[in-house]
Amino acid sequence: MAGPVVSRRREVSGGSARSLLTTLLGEYVLPSAAPVWTSTLVDVLALFDVEEKAARQALARTAAEGWLRSDRVGRRVRWTLTEPGRRLLAEGASRIYGFGSGSREWDGQWLVVLVSVPESMRDLRHKLRTRLSWAGFGTPTAGVWITPHPAAEADAKLILDELDLSSQAMSFLAGYGALGSERSMVTSAWDLADVGARYQRFIDEFRDLSPATPDEVLRAQAMLVHEWRRFPFLDPQLPAALLPPKWTGTTATALFNDLHVRWRGPAQERWSELAAE
Repeated sequence: MAGPVVSRRREVSGGSARSLLTTLLGEYVLPSAAPVWTSTLVDVLALFDVEEKAARQALARTAAEGWLRSDRVGRRVRWTLTEPGRRLLAEGASRIYGFGSGSREWDGQWLVVLVSVPESMRDLRHKLRTRLSWAGFGTPTAGVWITPHPAAEADAKLILDELDLSSQAMSFLAGYGALGSERSMVTSAWDLADVGARYQRFIDEFRDLSPATPDEVLRAQAMLVHEWRRFPFLDPQLPAALLPPKWTGTTATALFNDLHVRWRGPAQERWSELAAE
Protein backbone atom coordinates (compact mmCIF):
# COMPACT_ATOMS: atom_id res chain seq x y z
CA MET A 1 0.00 0.00 0.00
CA ALA A 2 1.30 3.48 -0.87
CA GLY A 3 2.21 5.69 2.05
CA PRO A 4 0.63 9.03 2.93
CA VAL A 5 1.36 12.00 0.69
CA VAL A 6 0.76 15.74 0.89
CA SER A 7 -1.78 16.85 -1.69
CA ARG A 8 -1.50 20.43 -2.87
CA ARG A 9 -5.18 20.34 -3.86
CA ARG A 10 -6.18 19.45 -0.31
CA GLU A 11 -3.80 22.03 1.18
CA VAL A 12 -5.24 24.93 -0.80
CA SER A 13 -8.86 23.76 -0.89
CA GLY A 14 -11.64 24.85 1.43
CA GLY A 15 -12.92 23.27 4.61
CA SER A 16 -13.49 19.67 3.57
CA ALA A 17 -13.75 17.19 6.43
CA ARG A 18 -10.48 15.48 5.47
CA SER A 19 -8.62 18.77 5.19
CA LEU A 20 -9.93 19.93 8.57
CA LEU A 21 -9.01 16.57 10.08
CA THR A 22 -5.44 16.99 8.83
CA THR A 23 -5.27 20.37 10.57
CA LEU A 24 -6.49 18.86 13.85
CA LEU A 25 -4.01 16.01 13.61
CA GLY A 26 -1.12 18.41 13.05
CA GLU A 27 -2.13 21.00 15.63
CA TYR A 28 -3.35 18.80 18.49
CA VAL A 29 -2.57 15.10 17.99
CA LEU A 30 1.03 15.46 16.75
CA PRO A 31 2.34 17.43 19.79
CA SER A 32 0.80 15.05 22.35
CA ALA A 33 1.84 11.79 20.64
CA ALA A 34 -1.08 10.13 22.49
CA PRO A 35 -3.84 8.09 20.80
CA VAL A 36 -7.13 9.92 20.30
CA TRP A 37 -10.66 8.50 20.48
CA THR A 38 -12.97 8.52 17.49
CA SER A 39 -15.54 10.33 19.62
CA THR A 40 -13.07 13.15 20.35
CA LEU A 41 -12.33 13.75 16.69
CA VAL A 42 -16.02 13.51 15.75
CA ASP A 43 -17.00 15.97 18.51
CA VAL A 44 -14.29 18.49 17.58
CA LEU A 45 -15.11 18.28 13.87
CA ALA A 46 -18.71 19.04 14.84
CA LEU A 47 -17.47 22.46 15.98
CA PHE A 48 -16.82 23.11 12.27
CA ASP A 49 -20.31 21.89 11.29
CA VAL A 50 -18.97 18.55 10.01
CA GLU A 51 -21.64 15.88 10.44
CA GLU A 52 -20.76 12.62 12.19
CA LYS A 53 -21.02 10.51 9.03
CA ALA A 54 -18.65 12.83 7.15
CA ALA A 55 -16.24 12.87 10.11
CA ARG A 56 -16.11 9.07 10.26
CA GLN A 57 -15.61 8.85 6.48
CA ALA A 58 -12.74 11.35 6.75
CA LEU A 59 -11.13 9.22 9.45
CA ALA A 60 -11.47 6.03 7.41
CA ARG A 61 -10.04 7.60 4.26
CA THR A 62 -7.18 9.26 6.12
CA ALA A 63 -6.31 5.91 7.71
CA ALA A 64 -6.53 4.19 4.30
CA GLU A 65 -3.97 6.70 2.98
CA GLY A 66 -1.55 5.63 5.70
CA TRP A 67 -1.70 8.61 8.08
CA LEU A 68 -3.41 6.79 10.97
CA ARG A 69 -3.83 3.31 12.44
CA SER A 70 -6.64 2.24 14.74
CA ASP A 71 -7.01 -0.12 17.67
CA ARG A 72 -10.06 -1.14 19.62
CA VAL A 73 -10.38 -0.74 23.39
CA GLY A 74 -13.58 -2.47 24.43
CA ARG A 75 -16.30 -0.95 22.31
CA ARG A 76 -14.33 2.20 21.56
CA VAL A 77 -11.78 2.89 18.82
CA ARG A 78 -8.76 5.09 19.15
CA TRP A 79 -6.34 6.38 16.53
CA THR A 80 -2.56 6.78 16.49
CA LEU A 81 -0.42 8.56 13.93
CA THR A 82 1.71 6.23 11.82
CA GLU A 83 5.41 6.99 11.58
CA PRO A 84 5.09 8.28 7.97
CA GLY A 85 2.03 10.31 9.01
CA ARG A 86 3.90 11.79 11.96
CA ARG A 87 6.86 12.68 9.74
CA LEU A 88 4.73 14.42 7.12
CA LEU A 89 2.76 16.34 9.74
CA ALA A 90 6.00 17.44 11.43
CA GLU A 91 7.32 18.65 8.08
CA GLY A 92 4.04 20.47 7.51
CA ALA A 93 4.18 22.11 10.93
CA SER A 94 7.70 23.34 10.24
CA ARG A 95 6.57 24.76 6.90
CA ILE A 96 3.48 26.43 8.38
CA TYR A 97 5.03 28.00 11.47
CA GLY A 98 8.21 29.15 9.73
CA PHE A 99 6.50 30.49 6.64
CA GLY A 100 6.73 34.22 5.98
CA SER A 101 9.18 34.93 8.79
CA GLY A 102 12.48 34.51 6.94
CA SER A 103 14.82 37.12 5.52
CA ARG A 104 13.69 38.92 2.35
CA GLU A 105 17.22 40.08 1.40
CA TRP A 106 18.29 39.15 -2.13
CA ASP A 107 21.44 39.32 -4.24
CA GLY A 108 19.56 39.86 -7.51
CA GLN A 109 20.27 36.39 -8.91
CA TRP A 110 17.55 34.41 -10.67
CA LEU A 111 17.45 30.67 -11.18
CA VAL A 112 16.12 30.10 -14.70
CA VAL A 113 14.92 26.68 -15.86
CA LEU A 114 14.13 26.07 -19.52
CA VAL A 115 11.95 23.08 -20.28
CA SER A 116 9.26 22.69 -22.91
CA VAL A 117 6.61 20.01 -23.30
CA PRO A 118 4.66 19.59 -26.55
CA GLU A 119 1.12 20.89 -26.40
CA SER A 120 -0.13 17.46 -27.41
CA MET A 121 1.17 16.05 -24.08
CA ARG A 122 -1.37 17.92 -21.97
CA ASP A 123 -1.24 15.64 -18.94
CA LEU A 124 2.54 15.99 -18.67
CA ARG A 125 2.33 19.76 -19.18
CA HIS A 126 -0.22 19.97 -16.38
CA LYS A 127 1.92 17.92 -13.99
CA LEU A 128 4.98 20.04 -14.75
CA ARG A 129 3.12 23.32 -14.25
CA THR A 130 1.46 22.14 -11.05
CA ARG A 131 4.60 20.79 -9.42
CA LEU A 132 6.92 23.65 -10.38
CA SER A 133 4.32 26.18 -9.24
CA TRP A 134 4.01 24.30 -5.94
CA ALA A 135 7.82 24.58 -5.59
CA GLY A 136 7.57 28.37 -5.93
CA PHE A 137 8.52 28.76 -9.59
CA GLY A 138 6.77 31.24 -11.85
CA THR A 139 6.52 31.17 -15.63
CA PRO A 140 6.70 34.55 -17.44
CA THR A 141 6.48 32.87 -20.84
CA ALA A 142 6.00 29.35 -22.18
CA GLY A 143 8.88 26.99 -21.43
CA VAL A 144 10.62 29.39 -19.00
CA TRP A 145 10.48 28.92 -15.22
CA ILE A 146 12.06 31.35 -12.76
CA THR A 147 12.61 31.81 -9.04
CA PRO A 148 14.75 34.23 -7.00
CA HIS A 149 15.75 31.29 -4.78
CA PRO A 150 18.71 29.44 -6.39
CA ALA A 151 18.49 26.66 -3.79
CA ALA A 152 15.20 25.64 -5.42
CA GLU A 153 17.22 24.03 -8.22
CA ALA A 154 17.31 20.80 -6.19
CA ASP A 155 13.50 20.76 -6.09
CA ALA A 156 13.33 21.45 -9.83
CA LYS A 157 15.75 18.61 -10.60
CA LEU A 158 13.75 16.19 -8.49
CA ILE A 159 10.53 17.17 -10.26
CA LEU A 160 12.08 16.95 -13.72
CA ASP A 161 13.73 13.60 -12.91
CA GLU A 162 10.41 12.15 -11.77
CA LEU A 163 8.69 13.43 -14.93
CA ASP A 164 11.57 12.17 -17.11
CA LEU A 165 12.25 15.67 -18.43
CA SER A 166 15.75 16.39 -17.06
CA SER A 167 17.55 15.38 -20.26
CA GLN A 168 15.78 18.12 -22.25
CA ALA A 169 15.96 20.86 -19.60
CA MET A 170 18.53 23.60 -19.01
CA SER A 171 19.16 25.76 -15.94
CA PHE A 172 21.36 28.72 -15.16
CA LEU A 173 21.79 31.62 -12.75
CA ALA A 174 21.55 35.17 -14.03
CA GLY A 175 20.84 38.76 -13.12
CA TYR A 176 18.16 40.64 -14.99
CA GLY A 177 19.46 42.44 -18.09
CA ALA A 178 18.78 45.82 -19.71
CA LEU A 179 15.79 44.82 -21.84
CA GLY A 180 12.25 45.06 -20.57
CA SER A 181 11.23 45.41 -16.94
CA GLU A 182 12.02 43.04 -14.09
CA ARG A 183 8.76 43.96 -12.34
CA SER A 184 6.79 43.25 -15.51
CA MET A 185 8.44 39.82 -15.65
CA VAL A 186 7.38 39.17 -12.05
CA THR A 187 3.82 40.27 -12.82
CA SER A 188 3.71 37.86 -15.76
CA ALA A 189 5.19 34.98 -13.76
CA TRP A 190 3.02 35.16 -10.63
CA ASP A 191 -0.49 36.40 -9.86
CA LEU A 192 0.54 38.49 -6.86
CA ALA A 193 -2.74 40.40 -6.95
CA ASP A 194 -4.62 37.17 -6.20
CA VAL A 195 -2.19 36.16 -3.44
CA GLY A 196 -2.42 39.65 -1.91
CA ALA A 197 -6.23 39.49 -2.00
CA ARG A 198 -6.14 36.11 -0.23
CA TYR A 199 -3.93 37.59 2.46
CA GLN A 200 -6.37 40.46 2.89
CA ARG A 201 -9.28 38.04 3.31
CA PHE A 202 -7.25 36.22 5.98
CA ILE A 203 -6.65 39.53 7.78
CA ASP A 204 -10.33 40.49 7.55
CA GLU A 205 -11.43 37.10 8.91
CA PHE A 206 -9.16 36.97 11.95
CA ARG A 207 -8.18 40.55 12.83
CA ASP A 208 -11.19 41.25 15.03
CA LEU A 209 -11.98 37.68 16.09
CA SER A 210 -12.33 37.38 19.88
CA PRO A 211 -13.25 33.81 20.92
CA ALA A 212 -14.69 33.69 24.44
CA THR A 213 -15.48 30.10 25.42
CA PRO A 214 -12.94 27.23 25.46
CA ASP A 215 -14.62 25.61 22.44
CA GLU A 216 -14.52 28.92 20.56
CA VAL A 217 -10.80 29.31 21.26
CA LEU A 218 -10.08 25.75 20.08
CA ARG A 219 -12.09 26.34 16.92
CA ALA A 220 -10.49 29.74 16.26
CA GLN A 221 -6.99 28.35 16.72
CA ALA A 222 -7.63 25.41 14.41
CA MET A 223 -9.20 27.66 11.75
CA LEU A 224 -6.28 30.09 12.01
CA VAL A 225 -3.81 27.29 11.23
CA HIS A 226 -6.14 25.73 8.66
CA GLU A 227 -6.38 28.93 6.64
CA TRP A 228 -2.67 29.71 7.01
CA ARG A 229 -1.74 26.23 5.73
CA ARG A 230 -2.61 27.35 2.21
CA PHE A 231 -0.11 30.17 1.87
CA PRO A 232 3.14 28.17 1.57
CA PHE A 233 1.58 26.67 -1.58
CA LEU A 234 0.33 30.01 -2.94
CA ASP A 235 2.99 32.59 -2.09
CA PRO A 236 6.40 32.23 -3.83
CA GLN A 237 8.05 34.26 -1.04
CA LEU A 238 9.60 36.85 -3.32
CA PRO A 239 12.25 39.26 -2.03
CA ALA A 240 10.92 42.56 -0.67
CA ALA A 241 12.37 44.41 -3.68
CA LEU A 242 10.00 42.53 -5.99
CA LEU A 243 6.82 42.83 -3.93
CA PRO A 244 4.08 45.44 -4.37
CA PRO A 245 4.16 48.33 -1.87
CA LYS A 246 2.33 47.71 1.44
CA TRP A 247 2.36 43.95 0.80
CA THR A 248 -0.51 42.38 2.75
CA GLY A 249 1.53 39.23 3.32
CA THR A 250 3.67 41.08 5.85
CA THR A 251 0.63 42.16 7.88
CA ALA A 252 -0.94 38.70 7.62
CA THR A 253 2.24 36.99 8.84
CA ALA A 254 2.44 39.22 11.91
CA LEU A 255 -1.25 38.62 12.65
CA PHE A 256 -0.90 34.84 12.34
CA ASN A 257 2.13 34.72 14.64
CA ASP A 258 0.46 36.92 17.25
CA LEU A 259 -2.84 35.03 17.33
CA HIS A 260 -1.21 31.63 17.24
CA VAL A 261 0.84 32.44 20.34
CA ARG A 262 -2.19 33.99 22.08
CA TRP A 263 -4.62 31.12 21.44
CA ARG A 264 -2.40 28.07 21.42
CA GLY A 265 -2.21 27.47 25.19
CA PRO A 266 -5.96 27.70 25.91
CA ALA A 267 -6.76 25.70 22.76
CA GLN A 268 -4.37 22.89 23.73
CA GLU A 269 -5.84 22.85 27.22
CA ARG A 270 -9.36 22.47 25.84
CA TRP A 271 -8.22 19.71 23.48
CA SER A 272 -6.68 17.82 26.41
CA GLU A 273 -9.96 18.08 28.31
CA LEU A 274 -11.96 16.71 25.38
CA ALA A 275 -9.44 13.95 24.69
CA ALA A 276 -9.63 12.78 28.29
CA GLU A 277 -13.41 12.26 28.21
